[in-house]
Amino acid sequence: MNKRGFVLSTTASVAALVTLVGVQIAAPSWAGFRSNPKEVVDEAWQIINREYVDGDFNNVDWEQTRRDLLARDYTTEEEAYNAIRDALGELDDPYTRFMDPEQFASMQIDTSGELTGVGIQLGAEEETGRLLVVSPIEDSPAFEAGVQSQDIIIGIDGTDTEGMDVNGAVNLIRGEIGSTVVLTILRGEEEIDFEITRDRIELQAVRYETHNENGDLVGYIRLTQFSANASEKMRAAIKDLEVQGAVAYILDLRGNPGGLLYSSAEIARLFLNEGGIVSTINRQGVQDSISANGRALTDKPLTVLVDGGSASASEILAGALQDNHRAVLVGTQTFGKGLVQSVHALSGDSGLAVTIARYHTPSGRDIDHKGIAPDIVTELSEADLERLSSDRDLVATLADPQYAAAVQNLKLQLASRTAQPQALAGPHNAN
Repeated sequence: MNKRGFVLSTTASVAALVTLVGVQIAAPSWAGFRSNPKEVVDEAWQIINREYVDGDFNNVDWEQTRRDLLARDYTTEEEAYNAIRDALGELDDPYTRFMDPEQFASMQIDTSGELTGVGIQLGAEEETGRLLVVSPIEDSPAFEAGVQSQDIIIGIDGTDTEGMDVNGAVNLIRGEIGSTVVLTILRGEEEIDFEITRDRIELQAVRYETHNENGDLVGYIRLTQFSANASEKMRAAIKDLEVQGAVAYILDLRGNPGGLLYSSAEIARLFLNEGGIVSTINRQGVQDSISANGRALTDKPLTVLVDGGSASASEILAGALQDNHRAVLVGTQTFGKGLVQSVHALSGDSGLAVTIARYHTPSGRDIDHKGIAPDIVTELSEADLERLSSDRDLVATLADPQYAAAVQNLKLQLASRTAQPQALAGPHNAN
């Protein structure tokens, strides 16, 4: 697989951050769009026709779509852009999307740098189409304000979002550093207004530290995104934790919305010496697979924290570790996104993300719309969420119920290894 050619994104677009970054962008096949808007319309159609994962185009007559598109006259760029968006909308796939030059430029921002905005990953609910917060970015303005994964955005500065697509929402949420935006959130039955000040956001894919849990030195690693350099950062973290004497590990994937497919596979290889990691299936049914390569950095007990904000590349990593009985998953059901996208640069500096494949876990599970069930289900109550949100220092401590459950399981794994050195890492539930 091309190391940077495939991406896994939970969202149709993102306010201040897009997970489709660090990818190898295909060059436009022709230029001259500014003199003929119809060219970019057909260019986008050709890419979908050639690469889209479903050869039946979700029961859309794609040839007729082309005839309809080319029969029109486009006098402005925006007319052409809207025509492309309308055509893609017929595919009923929120991950296949057109990006105008501003959106495409934002998408290409390197995750190792700084971003500006409020810091939320946006998606759309499968059934209702309502705007969904997949995950707030840690330490971002939205995160600090208390926006949570699975919140529904029903208003932006007083504008009702019903019927609004994700790109439209992103355009309203973006703005100058220091300016404010009011997001009206539906959380359960409660409506909450969050006034958020836009700011510069520094992104760190990997954070780690040691925790002394009743005499056992546990290496805690928080992975926030699967960027181009995430596997390199993870490798350095594990090596350092090994030197410090970690006897077990907790990998925290909660709220991690995904990123690069190859990054997730490389990180899986840091924990797996053998076994499959992921397989992808394109529209021709051709299957490609990635496996471990015998270069794991540690075989020590491992638990992985997951929740509803763990999506896409997070689910590849969690699924690989679970299917290979390498780790015990703790938390709640993951997001359920099993599709792969590639990104193309179009004429006129616009871009197109297109779903090109489905992925399966090593045991053959298709987790799209289903997610991955943890081995140990540990829910956070509303009181837990409120407490952890108001005091972030409690996260990844024994006051965090999911972390506490992970520590408890690691104790069992360590005890089992002492009694039976060849014992498996922990239970595995087929699902």
